[in-house]
Amino acid sequence: MEDDPSVTVEKMPHVLRIGRLEPTLEEELIARYEIAELPDGPARAGFLAERAADFRVVLTSGVSVVDADTIAALPNLEAIVNYGAGVDSIDLEAARHRGIAVSNTPDVLSDSVADTALGLILMTLRRFGAADRYVREGRWATEGRFSYGRDISGLQVGILGLGRIGSAIATRLLGFDCAIAYHNRHQIDGSPYRYAASPLELAESVDVLVVATTGDPKARHLVDRTVLEALGPEGYLINIARGSVVDEDALVELLEGGGLAGAGLDVFADEPNVPVALRNLESVVLFPHIGSATARTRRAMALLSIQNLESYLGTGELVTPVLRPRH
Repeated sequence: MEDDPSVTVEKMPHVLRIGRLEPTLEEELIARYEIAELPDGPARAGFLAERAADFRVVLTSGVSVVDADTIAALPNLEAIVNYGAGVDSIDLEAARHRGIAVSNTPDVLSDSVADTALGLILMTLRRFGAADRYVREGRWATEGRFSYGRDISGLQVGILGLGRIGSAIATRLLGFDCAIAYHNRHQIDGSPYRYAASPLELAESVDVLVVATTGDPKARHLVDRTVLEALGPEGYLINIARGSVVDEDALVELLEGGGLAGAGLDVFADEPNVPVALRNLESVVLFPHIGSATARTRRAMALLSIQNLESYLGTGELVTPVLRPRH
């Protein structure tokens, strides 16, 4: 790109990128801007000592932690632009205390994540992944008919977190004549779906529990052992939210002991490290956190991140704020 005189790259001396950026965002940024990067290791302290006061905006992806110490180290920080819908890797309390604005990339990924949830439901209950392996391993010819799966049509499905993504999941499941129930912190006025007053009440009344809530600290282990046990030996857990929302140890124990029929998981407590016990279970479908991983969606997320960045630098306002700036 440096050899192409038609390409102009604008320097952004007030913007700091933190952590590894998703490749699509990286490509879009490189094409437009020159942005400083916070180094790791021993070089970080020297970098901050020299340049910490330069930066007004941090740009980061959801996998990179922007904790209270990092926020405190940037005395003139005004905004954090996050690539991704989830902001659980950002210390929102520290940001709120300083009056720092935070943005994310909602809406543009809702359909892709909802499609992933539907795929996990189909693969887990109908055992499509196991069926594929059965053919590839030559077992159909030697062992005969593949064992039965579970019908999706007509099931009772609970959605924990009926936000943008949860609502998109519900809409898709209506096509399978599923009865939808949900739990949020507050009941949604005018919702056509049955409301459950707690995650436990929701789990007790459904065949499939889909976790689509936020991954903030308040949601940690919202799906605990009691909730999982309430699903019962015929119940299934689907998680496309964050691994921290589910008590993973309890989930493994119940799956191994027959306390749950199965699980479909796109997220884990310690990504990318997935417990061996989960990897060994045929009743579990495992995805490597690909909920929004389509070319169209990731580019839309990248462009929305850049819009937030440009908007804040130009007007002092974010396009999709999670926390608004304190003026």
